Parts: sequence; structure tokens; C-alpha cells
Amino acid sequence: MSELTLTVMRLGFLAVLWLFVIVAVQVIRSDLFGTRVTQRGSRRQDARPQQNARQAASPPPQRGQQSAGGGRQRRGAPTKLVVSEGTLTGTTVALQGQTITLGRAHDSTIVLDDDYASSRHARIYPDRDGQWIVEDLGSTNGTYLDRTRLTTATPIPLGAPIRIGKTVIELRK
Repeated sequence: MSELTLTVMRLGFLAVLWLFVIVAVQVIRSDLFGTRVTQRGSRRQDARPQQNARQAASPPPQRGQQSAGGGRQRRGAPTKLVVSEGTLTGTTVALQGQTITLGRAHDSTIVLDDDYASSRHARIYPDRDGQWIVEDLGSTNGTYLDRTRLTTATPIPLGAPIRIGKTVIELRK
């Protein structure tokens, strides 16, 4: 083997080692300092035109059929989602017919700072009858509705606790 080939192989091996060290430092840094949290108010303003475009693309409700998010809500229907336990205790989200995503990802509706939550953990959305549905999105630690682990999309009774890690969320009037 020539001296030139041996030197090129040594330099290539050295470059791979440095690449490994840089990646390891970035992983340790992200574990120590966490993810960057962005301002949520500016994102909501940007999301409104997209939401309106989605609503315009959906067909209008049939006669006698009430859309889940528009018009009057049915009597006794929940109007807000409240965090009752966890780091976000007291946080309230008004239910206006939109899908609510829960997880550690910065673009979730409710960002959970919880080691037991996945980045895209669960979603809560209205069905055609105005009933709110909770669905686990394939999370590692699961989503629990009133002490029962969810395996399918399930209707949420008023006041029933939804547990994601250390966070508990309830639908209220």
C-alpha cells in the first residue's frame, strides 16, 4: 500500500472521529438545555389564515346538520379545556371547533414540558355530532382517559381526566 493511500485513509478516519465528537456534543447540549421555546402569540396569528383556508375548503354542513365548530353549541357541551395538574396547571384553552394537539413539539397547541410526553402525543378534536374525541398518536407512554389507556379514538365525557405523563387535562363548561 502506498504512503499516499495510507495518509488519505488516516485523514478520512480522523474526519469521521471528529464528526462523531461534534454530533455527541450536540446531543448532550440538547439534553442539558432542552428545546428552544418560541413565542406562541405570533404563531397563532400566522395560523389563522391557514385555518380559514381549511374551513373554506371543507364542504358546508347539510341542512339540519350542525357543524362541530360553528353556530350554537349544544346544551351542556364543554366550552374549554383546562389543565388541572402538571407544570401548566391553570392553563385554559377555549374550544372553538379546532383540533387541539398535545405534546412536546413547539408547534403543539398545548406544549407539555414533561419527560413522559412524546413530541406528538395526542390530539383532541370535535366529531360531526359536537362530541369531543381524544386520540393517542402512537405515544410511548400512552394517553389515559379516566385511568383507562386509550387504544382507539374515544369520546370524552365532561370532567373526565385525560392524563399524559404528569399532566391532567379536563373538558369543562
